[in-house]
Amino acid sequence: MAESFQCKNCDEVFESSYNYCPYCGQETTDKLTVGVLFSNTIRNYFSVDARFFKSFIPLILKPGVLARRFVDGQRQLYLHPAQFYLFVSILFFFIFSFTVREADSKISKQLGQEFLTKEQIEPSVDDLNTKGADVFIKTEGLEASSVGVVGFEKEKLDSLISAGAPEAEKLKAMGNSENAGVMTTKVYSQVLKLYERKGGGILKTLFDTVPVAMFFLLPLFAFLLKLFFRRSGTFAHHMVFSFNFFTFLFTTFAVLAIANTFFAVPDWINTTVFLSCIIYLTLALRHFYRSRMLSAFIKASSISLLYMLIVVPVAMVGVIFVSFLMY
Repeated sequence: MAESFQCKNCDEVFESSYNYCPYCGQETTDKLTVGVLFSNTIRNYFSVDARFFKSFIPLILKPGVLARRFVDGQRQLYLHPAQFYLFVSILFFFIFSFTVREADSKISKQLGQEFLTKEQIEPSVDDLNTKGADVFIKTEGLEASSVGVVGFEKEKLDSLISAGAPEAEKLKAMGNSENAGVMTTKVYSQVLKLYERKGGGILKTLFDTVPVAMFFLLPLFAFLLKLFFRRSGTFAHHMVFSFNFFTFLFTTFAVLAIANTFFAVPDWINTTVFLSCIIYLTLALRHFYRSRMLSAFIKASSISLLYMLIVVPVAMVGVIFVSFLMY
């Protein structure tokens, strides 16, 4: 009689001759070692199989075809649109993070030098008849002007900070009332934090918020597609197209980010890339929705215009506000 083996994962019993559990698929002799732990992690999360290249090449060279094939039922040959998007977006944000860190360091140093007292600014400021704040920011290339973020005296606040006073006392010195609401107190608290850090890390916080915002921006793009192609599939179909299009965009931006690390990318290249994205969207709409070229171009231009002039600016305001609260 064959010797039996009980799976440690699902507790099912089977013959010991099996190398893998026929019920759950776990390896029978999988001893947990450091090597196994890291090799499984790398294999499961960073492996690239043939489906990646079968998906990547059509994505770049055949706009809209990959999404069309997926919607038509060819789903085992290619990466899932959401998985493909997630992989490329993570790669992009990882590459772009190095540029953000460098820019954040420069901005932090510049902001640290631009927090000036009233006495350090040119006398012309007095002509503005500004009352309240004694904290000013002098922006390079512009005339000195007062920025009344919140009205407070710099010397008094500095002394409280140096003495390690409680936050409530510092907020009171800044003008926050004891009866102020939660949101008002939060704003004062964030301004205090911004002042104490001299703006350091604000760009990085903004950058960290963008990936979260993309989970809202992508469905909004699909919603615009639904408005322009009401009779062409369900909302899920438009999401498939959006996943693929944004994957293409992140791939393009990742290439630009890598190129920018070696040399300053000229403006004409950036303009060319932007126009190529419009052309790509036109061809993608034509192939995915099987529409005529002129109709695809008009809709691609209209969708891009609405998205860039309305959706993106509104989203940026939200991202900046959330970044300020998370700072």
